[in-house]
Amino acid sequence: MADELEAIRRKRLAQLQQQQASSQMGDMQAAYQQEQAKAEMDAQKQSILRQILTPEARERLTTLKMSRKEMAEQLESQLIMVAQSGRLQSKIDDEKLKLLLSQLQPKKRKTTITRV
Repeated sequence: MADELEAIRRKRLAQLQQQQASSQMGDMQAAYQQEQAKAEMDAQKQSILRQILTPEARERLTTLKMSRKEMAEQLESQLIMVAQSGRLQSKIDDEKLKLLLSQLQPKKRKTTITRV
């Protein structure tokens, strides 16, 4: 009886290990597919930006991405939407990009201190 119980335990343990291994493989495959999709989206985004920005503007955007990532991503998504909607007549140069950046930045209040 004890041998039968031990055999059942071993069999159940093997089943559980096999289930866990297969679920881990499924998780790894899902993560890999997610990573693949993200890489593909990034490549498409970079391709569109390469088409609509001059080299100087791309360089400015890359520099901005290093210091203010959220703002750069917001600008990229806006540029891509404009390009995909067909409202872009020419490439965006550095000066136009500066103008867009100034419009995105919140207005700063100028504080003055007056002594009485």
